[in-house]
Parts: sequence; C-alpha cells; structure tokens
Amino acid sequence: MVHAPERPPSGAPPIRINLYSDTQTKPTPAMLDAMMRAEVGDEQHGDDPTVHALCDRMAALMGKEAAVFMPTGTMCNVAATLVHCRPGEEIIAHETAHILTSEGGAHAALGSVQILPLKGDRGMYSPDALRGALRGKSRHTPTQRLVEVEQTANTGGGAVWDRAVLAEIADIAHGAGLSTHMDGARLMNACIASGISAAEMTAGFDSVWLDFTKGLGAPLGAVLCGSRDFIDEAWRWKQRLGGAMRQAGVCAAGCLYSLDHHVERLADDHANAKALFRGLAQIPGIAVTEPDTNLVYFDTAGTGVASMDVVRALRMEGVQVSFLGGRIRACLHLDVTSVMVDEALQVLRGVVARG
Repeated sequence: MVHAPERPPSGAPPIRINLYSDTQTKPTPAMLDAMMRAEVGDEQHGDDPTVHALCDRMAALMGKEAAVFMPTGTMCNVAATLVHCRPGEEIIAHETAHILTSEGGAHAALGSVQILPLKGDRGMYSPDALRGALRGKSRHTPTQRLVEVEQTANTGGGAVWDRAVLAEIADIAHGAGLSTHMDGARLMNACIASGISAAEMTAGFDSVWLDFTKGLGAPLGAVLCGSRDFIDEAWRWKQRLGGAMRQAGVCAAGCLYSLDHHVERLADDHANAKALFRGLAQIPGIAVTEPDTNLVYFDTAGTGVASMDVVRALRMEGVQVSFLGGRIRACLHLDVTSVMVDEALQVLRGVVARG
C-alpha cells in the first residue's frame, strides 16, 4: 500500500522513547478527566457550551473577533485559503511550508489556487524576498491574493520568526492588497521561546490557527481565528470539508485543559531539546542544528552511518525519530523526560559505534 500509514516493522519492540513528533502525545489522566466531565451539546446546532468557551477564549488569546473549532490543523489551513482565495489565484509561502509539502495538494485540488514558493534560511523568507515576489496585475499571471507564514517553521528546525519581521511582512502584504495567514501549528512554542504574547505575535495577520494536538498534548482539535465575517465563511467550508461535529465539547475540553496546564511547560520541552542538542554535538561526525524550540534536526553522514539506517536501528532499540527534509528530526514533548533524553543519546551512541 502506498498511501496508508505503515505498520511497525516486524519484530520491532514497543516504543519506549517517542521522539517522532509531538503529535504522538497521549492525554494525561487529568486531561481525560476534564474531557469526561465536559458539558456538551450539538456543536452543529450551536448548543455546545464547551466549544463556545474554547472559541471565545482563543479569539481573545489571538486578538481576533471570532474563532471556529476544527478537527485538524490541515483543515484550518485549507478552509482559510479557500476563504481568502478564488480559483486561479496565488498564495506566497516558503518553499518548505506545510501547505505546500504536506497537505496532499489540497489547495490546488479544492481551491484551484497555486502556491509561489520563496527561498530562505531555516524555513523563513525575508521581507525583501516577499517584495521581490510581488508583481503587478496582468491577464498573463495569476492574481496574488495571500501571504502565508508558518510559526514555528517546522522544516526550518522549529525556528521562531522574529516579531519585527512578521510585522514587516504583514505591512508589505497589506500594502500590496494581499491578505495574510499564519499557520500557527506550534505558535505557543514560539510565544514561550520569545516571551511574546500570542496576540502580539499574530497582530497584522488576518487569520491564524493553533494546533492542540502537538506540544499542547490534546488528542484532537485546532482552532482557526479571524474576523467575524472570515469565520462565518470558514464555517461554510468546514461543512463542505466534512468538519461538522456533534458533541465536540468532549474534545474541546481537552483543548481548554491544555491552555490551562500545558502552555508554560513548553519551556521544559525547549530545555530538553537544548540538552539533546548538546549531547548530539559531542558525538563525532554528527552535524546538528541548535534548536529555537522543541525540534532538533541532525545528520549522521559524518559518522559513516546513513541517517535512514540510524532511524531504522533506533526503532529496533525502542527509540523512534522521524526523517524530514533530508535530516533526522527529534521532537521533544510532554511525554519525553530529561532521563529519556539521556537514554536516547546513549542508544544513539551505540548505534553509531556499531556502524
């Protein structure tokens, strides 16, 4: 099978240290308790008080007028671009942006829009690169409609966009008559790392969403925020995309719990990422990038062992990492402790030594 997820390799032991992704987190007992006790109603009928509480809180957190609860972050991105853009129009984004590399071509398939990829270090393009990509209107070229950024930049190593750069990009886009959208999958990681509030970080962006299934540790859900008119139109696309839910307060309660208990602790993941970086840097032949947040990217070619071989060998030792953008990625999250980081380094040293 090509498109279905692969099952664990035959004979592989249980995973004891999961550095594959922060999407791998399990709900804590306290979060599950909050979900079990959630007051619910029919979300489609406007009767779910817990969903309303989450959306109202998120709109206030992001400094926007309204919000809508979605099953996934990808649906937030797709719904947002479908609201912003008409068929035949163009989105400007970094060449490694999630909307371009990881959403199955949804924006072209469903919205008939194209994405103009910009280059830039660490998953971020510069204001000058954006200026250079803008062009006047012509019947020969697609109308440019939307400028998109990803905070943090995943393939860029979990890099944090500088707030001043984001403000300049938003000003350039709006000055040219384009709208702005922020993929905020790991937005709270950026806020904790920089000390900048979510509302300040997203100021100037017409739409933004936050994923609760990554560092915040909820089992399901993302919230898209914007103006009232924008969110009203996003509801129509939510329906079309199959995002309609019923007693969704069960899941929204997990998201609310994460806002209360799992935001500040993201600093622990960042500290563990730094510790992993320091340990990797001490292994001869490993090239590793210092992390801004919770993602550590490294390459083992200098050890004489190919990175994909290392990924497979680690899995057979009960340690799971991912391979992304030509490098190994280790993701730190609430289910990974500092003790696990030390153990993962020990296992990796053994794998490299054995060749």
